[in-house]
Amino acid sequence: MKADFKVFIDACVLANFGVCDLLLRLAERPRLFLPIWSKKVLDEVYRVHTQKLNWKQEIALSFQSEIRRAFPQASIDDYEQIVPHLTNDEKDRHVLAATIRAESSLILTFNLKDFSEESMKPWNVHASHPQDYLLILYEMEPMQVVSRIAAIAVKRNIGTQDVLLRLGKVLPMFSNKLIDDLNLG
Repeated sequence: MKADFKVFIDACVLANFGVCDLLLRLAERPRLFLPIWSKKVLDEVYRVHTQKLNWKQEIALSFQSEIRRAFPQASIDDYEQIVPHLTNDEKDRHVLAATIRAESSLILTFNLKDFSEESMKPWNVHASHPQDYLLILYEMEPMQVVSRIAAIAVKRNIGTQDVLLRLGKVLPMFSNKLIDDLNLG
């Protein structure tokens, strides 16, 4: 399956390594969606990684380099002229502006409160929690989602259930659904 549905991924989602890892694996060929972000979002991710999560600078830089290399088409720019026309939370207007510029209709974010439905409706854009979007992807392509989780388990040298339990800290419904469906509980 090759999907060309563009999804803007907010910094709070990219900064969460476990969620980001799964989403970006699902965006690899055969992809379920096209990831989109901006330089400003990647700058936010770098700050979160180094200042809040205490990643070493070289690890944070390596992360940035790898996602840019793996998804060179993902970065959107030239959206600043849209920002003054937006009414969502001021600190996240750049996210909505870049989403509009990318011609995407979906933002994945943990900060749903910053993207009210009334502020997004004129632009035909919706915000979704990553858990909800992952549940949709799982419903559409269960084998692909499970195989990507299994690949994460192999890469980290842990069991599939352990991957799901770790994801369950921020994606409890998604994690529980897969644990039940895979009879891992």
